[in-house]
Amino acid sequence: MNSRYWAILITYILMHVSGIFGVPFLYGRGLTVTESFAAWTMWSFIGALIIILVFLVPERRYTHPRMQRTSPAHAVKWSIFGVFLAFIAQYIAILIETYVIGIDPGSENTQEIIDMVQLVPIFAVVVALIGPILEEIVFRKVIFGAFYKRFNFIISALLSSLIFAVVHMDFTHILIYTAVGFTFSFLYVKTGRIVVPIIAHVAMNGYAVLVQVLLGDRLQEMQEELETMQLILGGWLL
Repeated sequence: MNSRYWAILITYILMHVSGIFGVPFLYGRGLTVTESFAAWTMWSFIGALIIILVFLVPERRYTHPRMQRTSPAHAVKWSIFGVFLAFIAQYIAILIETYVIGIDPGSENTQEIIDMVQLVPIFAVVVALIGPILEEIVFRKVIFGAFYKRFNFIISALLSSLIFAVVHMDFTHILIYTAVGFTFSFLYVKTGRIVVPIIAHVAMNGYAVLVQVLLGDRLQEMQEELETMQLILGGWLL
C-alpha cells in the first residue's frame, strides 16, 4: 500500500475519533448534545472527504493492475444494475438472518442514525452522500484494492467486507454488511471505476433515509396492523 493510501486511512480514522474532542467543544458553546454530534460529524466528514480527494488527485489516471477500466457507457449500465444487485444482496442476507439464523430484522445502528436525521435533517447529507463516498474510497479502493493485489477476488472481497461490517459496530447484522460490501467490491472489479459502487451505496443509503423519515410513522402502523392480524389468525388456528 502506497503512502497516499496510508494517509487516507489515517485521515479516515482521525475523522472518526475527532468527535471525542469536537462534540464536547461544540456542546460547551451552547449547542445541545444532538446538535453538537450532528454538526461535528457533518463538518469532520466534509473535511475528511476534501483531504482524501486531494490525496487521490495523482490517482486520476491510475488503474488497479488486476482491473480494467470499462467504458463510460458500460459503467452507467452497471451503475444502474448495481443498485438493484446491492438491494438483492441485502434482501437475501436479511432472509438468511431472519429465517435461518433467527435474528430479528431491524438494526439499532440504523435506527439511531434515522433518529438523528429526524432531529437534525441536514445530517441526511452525511448519511446519504458523504458517508457512502468516503466508505467506498476507504473500503473498496484502498483496503479491497490492497488485498486484491495479493489475493483472489473472493478472499479480498470477504476480508474487506468483514472490516467494513466491523467498523459499523453492528455485530448482530454483520452478515448484511458483509453481503453488501461484497457486492460493492464486485461492482468495483467489474468496471474498474470506484464511482460505480459509490452510486450503488448512495442509492441504498438515500433510499433508507427517505423511506424511514418520510414513511416511518406509516411503516410503524403497518407493522402493528400485521402483528394484530397474526394474533387474530393465530387465535382462529388454535
